[in-house]
Amino acid sequence: MSSSSFTVAVIQAGSVIGDTAATMDKLAQRVAEAAAQGAKLALLPEAFIGGYPKGLDFGARLGSRSLEGRDEFRAYFDAAIEEHGPEAARLGEIAREAGLYLVVGVIERDGGTLYCSVFYYGPDGAYLGKHRKLMPTGMERLIWGFGDGSTLPVLDTPLGKLGAAICWENYMPLLRSAMYGKGVQLYCAPTVDDRDTWLPTMRTIAIEGRCFVISACQFMTTADFPQDHAAYDPAARTLIRGGSCVVDPLGRVLAGPLFEQEGVLLADIDIDQIARGKFDLDVVGHYARPDVFSLIVDETPRAVVRFETRGAGADD
Repeated sequence: MSSSSFTVAVIQAGSVIGDTAATMDKLAQRVAEAAAQGAKLALLPEAFIGGYPKGLDFGARLGSRSLEGRDEFRAYFDAAIEEHGPEAARLGEIAREAGLYLVVGVIERDGGTLYCSVFYYGPDGAYLGKHRKLMPTGMERLIWGFGDGSTLPVLDTPLGKLGAAICWENYMPLLRSAMYGKGVQLYCAPTVDDRDTWLPTMRTIAIEGRCFVISACQFMTTADFPQDHAAYDPAARTLIRGGSCVVDPLGRVLAGPLFEQEGVLLADIDIDQIARGKFDLDVVGHYARPDVFSLIVDETPRAVVRFETRGAGADD
């Protein structure tokens, strides 16, 4: 590989439902496998830590919630992790031990609210920041809060400019434009969308943004739930079939899509391909029309409660 090339790993796996500690152990094993194969960046799917409760309704109906559903949410709440909690610290340790950049989908607990988030870690184990999903889809809005514009980072790393959009955020044209405006080069798309339409979406984003798109999807069956769980079925019916992939800036599929199994996909990335692609298309540069179209992104943190302390001698 050239000096501008490196290997990325997409880890297609499912959470250990209801067992965050076991999920962390599984993540550590998979990340170590990726590092052993030379990966410098590893991406895990949406909601890998904490789990994606596909098919569950938490006992909610229009105008009513059941006690059983509240108990189910409490268990889900307990499986989530906090931004600076012990599980988050361990993710940093896993990244450091593997010596790679780690991008992982988590269910983040903040106060009494859960968020679908991505946490970023450097190869030295440092926590680099997070992205909270701006717009949960459908029933997700019942269990997850909404992110704001303050967690839309594109991180400047030695590998390239690294950012993420979660699942159906990738269908938000203005969010994609914000990412392109920040110069994203390694566009991560953690998801649980396993439909045939996902790969063409990833190829479109890669072509549109002239960036590498790296997408990780979960693989999960009904047998992955605990036996006392309402969704458990020993017949192991597929709930999320995968579809992880890596696409280059000209829309060529470098790895995947992988279906109906867990696995680690590897792809060699040559960052110089981005400049080759921008030669004839830069949607926030020479191919833009700012005299006709423009986008304003509000990155202000939106706190419901703000505490202010007046300095000594301030007027009453």
